[in-house]
Amino acid sequence: MDMDNVISVILGGGRGTRLYPLTKERSKPAVPLAGKYRLIDIPISNCLNSNLNKVYVLTQFNSASLHRHITRAYKFDNFSRGFIEILAATQTMESTNWYQGTADAVRQNLRFFNQPNTDFALILSGDQLYRMNYQELIKEHIRMGAEVTVSVIPVERKDAYGFGILKVDEQGRIIDFFEKPKDEKLIDALSLSSSAFERRGIRAKGRTLLASMGIYVFNMEVLNEVLKESDKSDFGKDIIPNIVKNRRVFSYFFDGYWEDIGTIKSFYEANLKLVLPTPSFDLFDEKAPIYTNPLFLPGSIINSCTISQSIISDGCHIDNAEIHNAVLGSRSIVGKNTVIRDSIIMGADYYESEANIRTNRFKKIPGMGIGNNSRIIRAIVDKNVHIGENVVIENVKKLEHFDADNYMIRDNIVIVTKGSVIPSNTVI
Repeated sequence: MDMDNVISVILGGGRGTRLYPLTKERSKPAVPLAGKYRLIDIPISNCLNSNLNKVYVLTQFNSASLHRHITRAYKFDNFSRGFIEILAATQTMESTNWYQGTADAVRQNLRFFNQPNTDFALILSGDQLYRMNYQELIKEHIRMGAEVTVSVIPVERKDAYGFGILKVDEQGRIIDFFEKPKDEKLIDALSLSSSAFERRGIRAKGRTLLASMGIYVFNMEVLNEVLKESDKSDFGKDIIPNIVKNRRVFSYFFDGYWEDIGTIKSFYEANLKLVLPTPSFDLFDEKAPIYTNPLFLPGSIINSCTISQSIISDGCHIDNAEIHNAVLGSRSIVGKNTVIRDSIIMGADYYESEANIRTNRFKKIPGMGIGNNSRIIRAIVDKNVHIGENVVIENVKKLEHFDADNYMIRDNIVIVTKGSVIPSNTVI
């Protein structure tokens, strides 16, 4: 299908407070994923694999590393009409405000999207993990004569409180939409029968509700109209619930793997699910690869190690270590007799030079990576961290929330913040 009349708009996310401290120095879409990728690589790769090559990325908070990654990773040749363009929040004659929400971000950039021969806008989130052929979504949008289409996924009742929940008629037209409903009677009214799913080839499996995935297709004319008619700032909270009564708003049922990575716990669990023998999200799909910035690193050196159910990225050096159920990012360095379990080690942005190593040794700062005889259990170690020898990182006291100078605990998970120094013999 010719996708030349479609633009894709990827929303770069807000402050990412629920992913803090991983978002302390970067935006949500720039958070590393699966050792060598960034979250932003998922929607961009889905676009490219769907033959959509006119992509805008809207950014605002802590966007420097995201801009750098996109600029380095995605380049089109001179003979292509495709582009991936970054639109950072900026002051204009019309607006001096930052983006106030998803709809406001799109509203402030309509002048870029209103191009000749552009009929549809595909609006995406930059912090979700899934694989989707957007051509199928757009085909359904056209087939139903929809003005707006919302991609939806079946969820269980316990998940209703975290999503926009909607109800559809037999044709799939959305007749009700409520953002994060709390009222039990309302949730009962929004519940669908298993036959409603079966008609679309989906087995309910205890899932009775339809949740919005935050993925929308708009006719360009309609997008302009609804954003100019309202000054509301968010699609899920404001725009979509308000237009279901007077616009042709339809649903697109999706039943594949999908994870909204909005919290430390969801980020941690989504990464470790990728190390399973048969993961729900397959990074090895040759027909729909995940693209990223090629780092041109050497293959990893692994000496006398015991490694099971783990991802080891390029450029690592691991010496006589025990690693189980872990993700090791590019340039990870792990010393002798070190144990890493149920953890995410993000690696480093660079290798230390000999001069830096000598200087740090003089300052009694451990080398980059993880030193000898250390133990790391159920933790996230961010990039460029210096961990000394005989260090123990394990939340033995099962603390839910704790803040220290060089580490934090969220959802019982220890997070060593980017660039931190953990001296030898430290016990966390």
